[in-house]
Amino acid sequence: MTRIERLQKRLPKLYIDAFLVTNHENILYLTGFDLLEGDGYLLITQNNAIIVSDDRYELALEGFDSDEVVATITWDYYGDLNRICQALKVTVLGYEDTIPYRLYDVLDEVMVADIVPFTNLIEKMRLVKDSTELVKLQRAADLQAQGYQYVLEQVHPGMTERHLANQLDFWMKEHGASGASFPTIMASGENSAKPHATAGSRVISDGDVVTLDFGYFVDGYTADMTRTFAVGSIDPELRDIYEIVNTARQQVIDHIKVGEHGDVLDSVGRQLIDQAGYGDEFNHGMGHGIGLAVHELPASYGPGATDVKLHNNEVITVEPGVYIPEIGGVRIEDDVVVTHGGPRVLTTAPTDLIIVGD
Repeated sequence: MTRIERLQKRLPKLYIDAFLVTNHENILYLTGFDLLEGDGYLLITQNNAIIVSDDRYELALEGFDSDEVVATITWDYYGDLNRICQALKVTVLGYEDTIPYRLYDVLDEVMVADIVPFTNLIEKMRLVKDSTELVKLQRAADLQAQGYQYVLEQVHPGMTERHLANQLDFWMKEHGASGASFPTIMASGENSAKPHATAGSRVISDGDVVTLDFGYFVDGYTADMTRTFAVGSIDPELRDIYEIVNTARQQVIDHIKVGEHGDVLDSVGRQLIDQAGYGDEFNHGMGHGIGLAVHELPASYGPGATDVKLHNNEVITVEPGVYIPEIGGVRIEDDVVVTHGGPRVLTTAPTDLIIVGD
């Protein structure tokens, strides 16, 4: 069955006649058509799949090759939604509960059909990747490994974090990426102790560690990789922390298996870091899902993730970190496919500590 057919088959079990998809990543997943969020929607009934947008997309939709999807061009998006639903005898319409309140207000006002919210209906379908998706994620991971090597060749004391991040951005786009999936973290020196520091004006200096966390879309899918490297000789404590974090990362990967729970997986790496005396300095989850978005289900897994259970062909990140204020931090992140045959690591960049200019 196609993805649309799988969703259509579920509608009677959900006690709805149709489902309204407004999240553009979910529309892309179901149809293969890239419709920006806010520029229309996809209506799925038991026998129909209808993209509704305006004439900015008319030519693109005319050239869109699909045996399942038809298009309606209008500027009265939700007035037409009501008319279509009435014509197709839709009396109960499901919708994504992530819509903004102003859109809910419109639906509540114009729809004759009853409207019912659903949480993560399409996102749960996206959790398990098919072979085509895994190929695209591998391409994204491979390109990021090459991008990391480029950064190592370019970095030198005296350049700013922002300049190095801009060079990486240009290189990635020149070599096949369509854009970043989140603002690149290029954090040097004391900034590397901030898990979500963005690239700024700080000048990279001899003796710094630099944490690079970045993700780029390739064929619509994004990998998410973090590496920490050194510029010249670094604090011995940071060398020790690097080995602790890297060992924790590998131990978590070694324990990835179908059916494992997120809190159990997290504990494998977190206990090692805690036993080394740095438990308070590891202040985020162990990882999350990736795919069409840089954060997909599972949105996060950590100490309390008892409800997270790994599935075959799910793709998750593993990203332990330790952060020491005024000294620096270390985070290392890989992307891993969960399989019945064990974990398959997509990220090919080396994880041993690299010292630039040593």
